[in-house]
Amino acid sequence: MLPEALARQILQDHAAHPRGRGEIAGAPHAALDNPGCGDQVTVWARVEGGVLAGVRFAGRGCVISQASASLMTQALEGRTLEDARALAARFRAVVMGEAAPDPALGDLRALAGVSRLHARRRCALLAWRALDAALAGSGAGAGEGEPGRA
Repeated sequence: MLPEALARQILQDHAAHPRGRGEIAGAPHAALDNPGCGDQVTVWARVEGGVLAGVRFAGRGCVISQASASLMTQALEGRTLEDARALAARFRAVVMGEAAPDPALGDLRALAGVSRLHARRRCALLAWRALDAALAGSGAGAGEGEPGRA
């Protein structure tokens, strides 16, 4: 687990200066919203040869949802689909309080504290659910996603 001050700093930095923001023209994407708090996110995923060659997002919302989307793009771009799915599963388990954060998550560990805040779990997982939907529509596991509920 990261020290609380460091985790807060990572989240604030990613929310204020998001990485991976912007769309990927022609790439499969999916849009989701969290009706409980108003967060919205669209995720684009380009898969080439079984590798996530591009992952980008656009959206608005709380620090947690936006930081999670930014961290996700950095953590997953360039990974094989199998590796990306395994990392996503570890991340989800940590956010849901089912597993302790492990160093393989890198800066994603900054979101581990969300597991104690049931209502904020949806914020942390919103972009990840949109990525799942985009990949499902791409034939990798394309299409244009319509806004949906998270």
